[in-house]
Amino acid sequence: MVYVCLAEGFEEIEALAPVDVLRRAGISVATVGVTGKTVTGSHGIPVVCDLELSEASASEMEMLVLPGGMPGTLNLEKSAQVQSLLEDAVARELWVAAICAAPSILGHKGLLKGREAICFPGFEQQLEGAHISQQYVCQDGRFITARGMGVGVEFGVRLVEVLLGPERAQELHATLQCRA
Repeated sequence: MVYVCLAEGFEEIEALAPVDVLRRAGISVATVGVTGKTVTGSHGIPVVCDLELSEASASEMEMLVLPGGMPGTLNLEKSAQVQSLLEDAVARELWVAAICAAPSILGHKGLLKGREAICFPGFEQQLEGAHISQQYVCQDGRFITARGMGVGVEFGVRLVEVLLGPERAQELHATLQCRA
C-alpha cells in the first residue's frame, strides 16, 4: 500500500496527481489524513481521505509519499505519527517520496546527506548535506524527490516506475499525453 499523507495546507496537485497516476497503474494507494478525515489543501480544496493517520498501518506500507505546500509541509513535519511512519519506512528500506517543500522534512532528519535531491527553489538549504540536482524529479537510492506542482504527473510516473518497472511506467506515460 502506498500512503500519501495529507496535512492541512497540502499542495493539491502534488498530492492528487500522483494518487491519480498510481491508481491508473493499478497500485493500491490510500490518502492518509494527518489532521483529520477531511483535509483542506493550500488552495482551499477539501479532500476526504481514505484513512485517518491513526488507521494507517506501518506494516501495510510499501511507499510513503509526502506532498509539499504550505503550511502542509510544516504540519507533516510536526506530526509525531508521520515521523514514526517515515522512520519505519527508512528502517525497512521502503520507498520514500517527497515533492516541493516536503524534501525539507527528509533533509532535517539527515536522510539526504550525500544524496542527490531536488526541492522547490528556495528550500535547497533545508536539504542538509544533499547534492542539489538539476532534474525535476530525482531518485537516489530509495528516495525520490521532485521540484514542485508542475511536475506532479511526472513525479507520479516515477513512483509507478519504481514500483512496477520502466516498461509499465512508459505504457502509462503514453496514455497521459504529457510531454516529459
